Amino acid sequence: MRDVVIIGAGVTGTSVAYNLSKFKGDFLVVEKHADVCEETSKANSAICHGGYDAEPGSMKAKMNVEGNHMMREIADELSFPYKQIGTLVLCHREEDFPKLQKLYDQGIENGVSGMEIIYNEEILKMEPHVEKDVYAALYSKEAGIVDPFLMNVAYAEGSNLNGVEYKLNAEIVEIKEADDHYILKTKDGEEIETKAVVNAAGLYSDAIHDMVMDDNKFEIRARRGEYLLLDKATAGYVNHVLFNLPTEKGKGILVSPTIDENTLIGPTSDFVDDKADLVTTRKAIEEVIDKVNDTVDNVPVRQVITSFSGNRAHESSGDFILQETKKGFFDCVGIESPGLTSAPAIGKFMANLVKDSLELAENPDFKAGRNPIPKTSEMTAEEHNELIKKNPKYGKIICRCEKVTEGEILDAIHAPVGATTVDGIKRRCRATAGRCQGGFCLPSIIEILSRELGVDQEEITKKGNKSTYIEKRVK
Repeated sequence: MRDVVIIGAGVTGTSVAYNLSKFKGDFLVVEKHADVCEETSKANSAICHGGYDAEPGSMKAKMNVEGNHMMREIADELSFPYKQIGTLVLCHREEDFPKLQKLYDQGIENGVSGMEIIYNEEILKMEPHVEKDVYAALYSKEAGIVDPFLMNVAYAEGSNLNGVEYKLNAEIVEIKEADDHYILKTKDGEEIETKAVVNAAGLYSDAIHDMVMDDNKFEIRARRGEYLLLDKATAGYVNHVLFNLPTEKGKGILVSPTIDENTLIGPTSDFVDDKADLVTTRKAIEEVIDKVNDTVDNVPVRQVITSFSGNRAHESSGDFILQETKKGFFDCVGIESPGLTSAPAIGKFMANLVKDSLELAENPDFKAGRNPIPKTSEMTAEEHNELIKKNPKYGKIICRCEKVTEGEILDAIHAPVGATTVDGIKRRCRATAGRCQGGFCLPSIIEILSRELGVDQEEITKKGNKSTYIEKRVK
């Protein structure tokens, strides 16, 4: 029997797993997809929020501020990219200034540090492309950007190295209660017995919760956001994360640098009935392009290399639900923005709840960190040559846009909880993430995955399930 089963391998579930691995126990993460980071964690704004816009006294505010303060340390510990570049919330009209002041005051109440209100001249020095008549801005110096993929992967790898097992392609369809434990049934009919369950199922956390609760049900609605990603040629177009004053729909259309020096604009915000509906639409793309001009001038939209969408798990209460709902059943429900920022704090908070409930002892063998994949594109020629001497595969470029070598792709496949899909490769080392979006390197990546996994090329998928690339051989 397992001590704890965590349902969901997004950034919340894997953070809980990493923090739980600091204690003794038999822990398992089950995920319905073919890889970690396949839902909300893979399609978001990639921002470490300051914490000024969360309702004072809410779990969102508490987890946001704590997660922000933890981000530098955990990024260093688990070797994922994080930059504290700051955010600017722009106020374009003097008559709206009280709303900006309220946001600042709310941040102070939430315990946010490093904030100040700045005005037109200083804003334009920091961001020359902002509309010239901007009146004021809330500058949050301690906010920043992260790599959401590598953050999620790093938590998974770190927990796996400390004994947490991962079972992918394992959708939970039923939970039964026994006298002192739970029995989880997967879509394939397998039964898993466990003393405790952590529900970190994101968009589907209400359905998991309802499997054990006859009343006090939750309601998760999917709020879809569509984004545009611009080419690296736009690096430096903006230097900070730029927002306008938020509305009831959220923080609105942002403009932000990414960790990898692209520019991100979006998202829209629309409720959708189908939680798996991740289409991108012409209407939403036009909305993003139109509204972003309220923030900055002359957005280089001809440099768009891809569009994508992501669904956020909005719970009707509007707050994070983090609790032991019944003995041995723990809920992480309604984890929408600022869920990525909050993940370090949520993981620690939930792991401590589980530890106290099960009376888990500390794990004396816990080892912090992981061994990240080397990024040859950021190495000096001397460093790269030394790596090639150790393994010539690091000298063979597979992805020309992102300069990713075969050695890096092999590392992604053979890492703890390694990649088995093309998207898994992309999230771990950026092959197919560049300007051509896999137009040149995809056949080589399929060939490498096929060889290393010992399966036919027809079985290689984009993201698991039936998302194959090759229909059949013709000769």
